[in-house]
Amino acid sequence: MAKAVTIKVKLLSTADTGYFYVTKKNTRTMTEKMTQRKYDPVAKKHVDFKETKIK
Repeated sequence: MAKAVTIKVKLLSTADTGYFYVTKKNTRTMTEKMTQRKYDPVAKKHVDFKETKIK
């Protein structure tokens, strides 16, 4: 069987609130770690979210 092109990743808030998003990432086109600026409802502002592993 072929290896999957997309994997699920966890985007964890850098504001240390523990809030996270789960999204998909194409491993062939995005080889480095993913960072996005999204809304953190616990901190009530937009912060950077960095990729971590899903346990």
